[in-house]
This record gives sequence, C-alpha cells and structure tokens, in this order.
Amino acid sequence: MTTTQRSAHPTVGFVGLGDQGAPIAAAIADAGYPLQVWARRPASLKALTGVPFTAHATVAALAAASNIVALCLPEDSDNLEVATTGGLLAHMRRGSVLVNQGTGTPRAMQQLAELAAPYGIEVVDAPVSGGRAVALARQLTTIVGGQEAVVDRLRPVFNTFSKRVIHVGAIGSGQSGKLFNNTLMMMNHQNLIEILALAEELGLPLTPLLDVFCSGSATSFALEAFGPAITVENSAHLTGLELIDMDLFSTATEALGSARANVVRRAVAGANGLSGLAALIEDKR
Repeated sequence: MTTTQRSAHPTVGFVGLGDQGAPIAAAIADAGYPLQVWARRPASLKALTGVPFTAHATVAALAAASNIVALCLPEDSDNLEVATTGGLLAHMRRGSVLVNQGTGTPRAMQQLAELAAPYGIEVVDAPVSGGRAVALARQLTTIVGGQEAVVDRLRPVFNTFSKRVIHVGAIGSGQSGKLFNNTLMMMNHQNLIEILALAEELGLPLTPLLDVFCSGSATSFALEAFGPAITVENSAHLTGLELIDMDLFSTATEALGSARANVVRRAVAGANGLSGLAALIEDKR
C-alpha cells in the first residue's frame, strides 16, 4: 500500500518486519507517522495489511525518503550490510537518525555510529523488551543508548509502541541494558527450575505453589510469561533465541573473564531448561 498524505510528523523508514518489527512499524504508522518500508522478501509486507505505508524497491530509495530509519534485523552483520553495501548511509539525509531496534553487541553499535559519522547521521540503539505479544499490545520497554538530545527527538516515535522508554546512557548502552535484562530473565528461569524440583522432592502440590509464586513477593515476568508468551509449542524456538542472546552477552562482557562465569552458567542452564519448565507449568496450572 502507498500513501502520499502529508503529515506534521517526521517520515520514518523501517527495515525488518519480523515478529517484533512488524508490530512496531504498524504502531508508528497508526500514530500518524508516514511509514516507508523496504523488505528483502515482498511477502513480508503482508504483516502491514491495513496500515498506511510506502514500499520502496531499494534500501537507498527508502533512505532518501526518510528522516528517521529504524532497523529491526536479526544480527549485527545484517545492520552493517544494509548500512554499507545496501546503500543506507550513503543515501540518508544529513541530520537524519539511524535507529537499531534489534539486539546485538555494544561494540557493533559503536562501529555503526563510526560508519555513520562522516555522513552527518546520528545513531541510536533502542532494542526492545517484551516479545511479540507485548509488541502487539504496544507495551514494550524500549532501552535506549545515544546522545540525550537525539533520544529526546525520538521519544514520541518510541512512545507509539512502548509503555516505557528508558535512556540508559551513551551509544551501545541500550544493547548492554537489553543483554543484561535477558540474562537475568534466563537466570530467573533457572531459579524456577531449581525451586520447583525441590518442591517436587518434598511432594508439595505444585499447582497452588505456582499460584503463590504468581501472587506473592516471588513473582516475576519470567514466571508470568508462561502461558501468554511462553508455551510448550514455542519454547524450543525461544531457547534458540535465548542462547543467541547469551553468545552476545558473553561477547559483550568478555573483558570480565571468569567473573561472569557463574552468571553465564546459570543463564544458559535456564535457557536450556525452558521447554521442560514450560511443560511442567502447563501441566500443573
């Protein structure tokens, strides 16, 4: 679908219409921002059915038409390819802003900012937390790294799909915030695995115990997500994503050496145990 309607809002380009990217892009368009889209696979545009947008045949054309360009791609290498070989940076306007909403390493964000600087383009990292269901509800937490003045320019856009926008520091710190957040969630999964195993050893009824955990002071998103966001059916897929995040966390914290070993061990165990935990909770609820 193409729209030529004028708007007082800046024009937003979007690349990456996946599970989180498509709901984010839809929220931006629904709020009145002229949405420009490029997709490697045209079938991806179906995710925006009913939303006003302009589709472009190339990344360069999208870049030239946008004041802000958001990337929500799987890997840092994808961002670099689109930004350089794809022609994004070469065709963005001076003074425009490039936003990375995917998850990666702080160093890759700094590299992207270094590549953008000669073109007069500001760069911000703004990964999101919450998953697809939360993205559809437009209640994501957006974790932002970059210059404060640039972040303030982007807040109205972030607010279209976020319940909170948290500026955590300089470029790259958004990625650090996201990786530490995800690591803690995986450690909380491991906590659940261990505490429920102890309860089973004592023969305690797990159904009311889970009710206690959900209602009492021990509750957490790691527990409450089972059912709405984490199911037996998607748990293996989520485990794969979590292990990718742990690889990123390990890379980002490499300078800490053995000091991070216990954190990494527990988080990886929590990720690997996710399917069994999902099955247990589903059976006992």
